[in-house]
Amino acid sequence: MSKSLKRVIAHAEELGLDITPVRMDDGTLTAQAAADACGCKVDQIIKSILFRVAGSDEHVLFLTAGSNMVDMTKAAGVCGKRLEKADAASIRNYTGFAIGGVSPLGHINPVEVFLDPHILTFPTILAAAGTPHHVFEIDPRRLQDALNPTVANFTR
Repeated sequence: MSKSLKRVIAHAEELGLDITPVRMDDGTLTAQAAADACGCKVDQIIKSILFRVAGSDEHVLFLTAGSNMVDMTKAAGVCGKRLEKADAASIRNYTGFAIGGVSPLGHINPVEVFLDPHILTFPTILAAAGTPHHVFEIDPRRLQDALNPTVANFTR
């Protein structure tokens, strides 16, 4: 088991969440690929989108439904910070995850979290579990209660 996957499971346990990561042999690099592999709607796949706070190492996490795109201007507006694109290296350095496996849980640094309200319309959602090949299913309200994100409209 990878260190990233172990970290996600441990953080879930700390938050009182009972998750069971599942390995997807086809991978979960895109929301549509994950939805196809999991047999669910693309919007039930949660994308973890990170932006770097301009001029710093801090990153901000935006959890959005699979078909939605994060609008950087709206995202900056809801978090009150000037944001810039984060590259793969900065995301890995800040979160401990490679792109395609960024989980809502288990980051190696504290991260402010914003949640797309569309996510809350589903009975269950699936999110990356720390690797591009692992996902976990969860009730979105349980995830919301555990992470206490700011629910806001930041998509286009």
